[in-house]
Amino acid sequence: MTPHRNIGFVAAAATLLAAAPLSAIFERWTWLIQATIVVAVVAGSAALSRLARAPLWGQVLAMLAGLTLGLTWIFPGGTELLAFIPTPGTFAHFGELMQTSLEDMRSYGVKVPDVDSLLFLAVLGIGAVAVVVDVLSVGLRRPALAGLPMLAIYSVPVAVYLDSVPATPFVVGAAGYLWLLVTDNVDRVRRFGRRFTGEGRDVDVWEASPLAAAGRRLAVVGVAVAVALPLAVPGMTGGLMNNVGAGPGEGNGRPGQGGSPGRIDLFAALSGQLNQSQETELVKVSTSEPSPFYLRLGVVDDLRPSGFQARVPTGRPVTRGLPDPSERAPRGVERQRYRATVEVSKNLNMPLLPVYAEPVKADDLNGNWLYDSSQQIVFSNRENARGKNYSFEYVRSTFSPAALRAAPSLPSDSQVKRQLTDRPSVPAVEELVDELVKGKSNDYDKVRAIYEYFSVENGFTYSLSTRDGSSGEDITDFLATKVGYCQQYAAAMAWLVRAAGIPARVAVGFTNGSKADSGTYVLTNRNLHAWTEVNFGNGIGWVPFDATPAASVQGSVRSAWAPDTDAPEEVAPSPGSTIAPGAADPSAGPNEADRLDKDTDQGLALGGSDPAEQNRVWPWWLAAALALLALFAVPGLRRSTLRRRRRVRVRAPSATALAVPGQRGETREVVVGVDAESARADAHAAWDELLDTLVDFHVRVDRTETPRATAERLAREALAENGDAATGVRLLGRAEERARYARDPLAGAELQPALRTVRGALAAGADRRTRLLAALLPPSVLQRWRTALAEQSERIVTASGQARTQMLRWSPRRLLAGRTAR
Repeated sequence: MTPHRNIGFVAAAATLLAAAPLSAIFERWTWLIQATIVVAVVAGSAALSRLARAPLWGQVLAMLAGLTLGLTWIFPGGTELLAFIPTPGTFAHFGELMQTSLEDMRSYGVKVPDVDSLLFLAVLGIGAVAVVVDVLSVGLRRPALAGLPMLAIYSVPVAVYLDSVPATPFVVGAAGYLWLLVTDNVDRVRRFGRRFTGEGRDVDVWEASPLAAAGRRLAVVGVAVAVALPLAVPGMTGGLMNNVGAGPGEGNGRPGQGGSPGRIDLFAALSGQLNQSQETELVKVSTSEPSPFYLRLGVVDDLRPSGFQARVPTGRPVTRGLPDPSERAPRGVERQRYRATVEVSKNLNMPLLPVYAEPVKADDLNGNWLYDSSQQIVFSNRENARGKNYSFEYVRSTFSPAALRAAPSLPSDSQVKRQLTDRPSVPAVEELVDELVKGKSNDYDKVRAIYEYFSVENGFTYSLSTRDGSSGEDITDFLATKVGYCQQYAAAMAWLVRAAGIPARVAVGFTNGSKADSGTYVLTNRNLHAWTEVNFGNGIGWVPFDATPAASVQGSVRSAWAPDTDAPEEVAPSPGSTIAPGAADPSAGPNEADRLDKDTDQGLALGGSDPAEQNRVWPWWLAAALALLALFAVPGLRRSTLRRRRRVRVRAPSATALAVPGQRGETREVVVGVDAESARADAHAAWDELLDTLVDFHVRVDRTETPRATAERLAREALAENGDAATGVRLLGRAEERARYARDPLAGAELQPALRTVRGALAAGADRRTRLLAALLPPSVLQRWRTALAEQSERIVTASGQARTQMLRWSPRRLLAGRTAR
């Protein structure tokens, strides 16, 4: 029973290691502490049941009971006996936690805080996996199948992160699974008693066999390949804007990654892309509407102390039909139907599709694209917008101020009002809102008062460079400095409207871009923008308000219910008009005379920080290209260096001459002999150069031949048509032969001219590709490197084997086993 208990505890530990990917879901490690307690109780219950020799079904019941006791102790409902014995009220509490977890999963984006419902769901899932793993590993002795429930845990962050699952937790979980397999293998081998090697040597049961060692190596290689493969294969890594830097500020969070849209912080993700020094085309849109409003991309409606963040959207496929708001238009609201065609460039790679508000029909999109009717966005958990071409019909709503004034407030029990008026408590904001809405009897007048507060007359200035405050709160700093751009204006107005008790959110999308001759609007990163949307009752729905100064936004649009408060002269617009007199024309440039600020909206950026300039990219590409060229030039340079060294080595004559004094004072030169060692070195260098030349030009080299046989074969075959080259190769062969076998080497031979003649003849007989490779990527150098690498690998393997053998001799388990045997 001992081996079974060991495997049971290893199975519990492997389950906890397999749960490591959940660290990417939660902000803190509370889930791990609670899961460890529950898994320990499950493993202990299983061990006790095996001590009692309970059947498999009894072991399962014991583990389920332990799981229930652990959950009761960690998540009490207040009706338990002795703090851990469940009652019917406990199970009712568990049901409430499960129901709440379904709602919280829609409300929270990763990373989620320590919410009891989500912690309960995570701990319950890990405990259930621990039960299944124990049954498969111990009860059924099928530990390989235990990888399936472990993989189920890993599928949770995969469903959330989609394209960018962290690699480290996967490696940790894989290590736990391999540990379980190795433990089961050792237990199986122990049942056969003693083991012997092929030579008959006794091997302790714990000592790994060569087959087991090979299996471990293959396992490690498999895990490494599983981690590295998604990084190497195009299309298996993150999304469009996961490389965009982001800083702190409103909407603080991680850059958007091309997975679930709930993870995208639209403020942070778009800021770096939209503040590039170069203008980038993102979308082309053509519409039947004469004066369209902004093209929406996403919604940011979760207001936390750190700022606005995007919620995880939910919806139904666009192929199943979309709601039509034109069927219930209240009085004073005009709704007309239009059609638009959108072409997304390859520069916009997000799981959100740009559409006008209130789409009612979509074409050329599959069921992977979903529509969230509450946020009015089209999103996907499996695709992105890059390169998409699609058409859709939408309803454009225009509102009269009278209809908005007559609209009743949403009831206090409305889910929209409860959720979208939630805000952190900031006394300065509450006092300002109370002062602004004082004496206003309806929601529209309150919103107009807040909207008109963000005007030049009240000291607000549009600038791409914000000012730092000292309050420690972004909203308070912006209201104090009154300097910012679209992101600050939209978020601040939404916050103040919520403080007035009216639902509000921030929409992100595109202003109207330049209009081409074909009637198509071309939208770039300069047109990305943020504005505020306010919800009114009586079936009116969401109404847009753009508090950013119109003169500072390219393609700005103003409406009858939200005119340009900074216009020199405000004239009441005609009903249904979308551009108020004095507002900036969509096609107006940044240097128009009526502009209030020389700065133009460069897109979204983070509050409290200047928009980051995009670094020049071409120097990096140039450096990479030069590095690549240098890398390819290394073999050729190595071959040229080696040839130069041999050319210095090969010299003639090889005799040694000395100057000696004569009888009458004159000096004379006397040849005292031949330096045999130098002559041999010269012949060997010339022969080695000849062999490398043969390899470079793909001429067969037979290492078993004598130098003379090789020279004669080359003279007959490769150099038969060139008499000088044949003579030269024979000279080289004779010099090498004399250097190897004769007492006196060949001295005074012109080896270097012979080498040049042979190389020239071989080059003349080769094709262009062979000559090019011989110059740039010499096969002789590559062959020498491969041989050296193989020899070095063999030495490393031999050294590691010897080190392992030495370590095994001093293993404590081996020494204890030897002492027991004595």
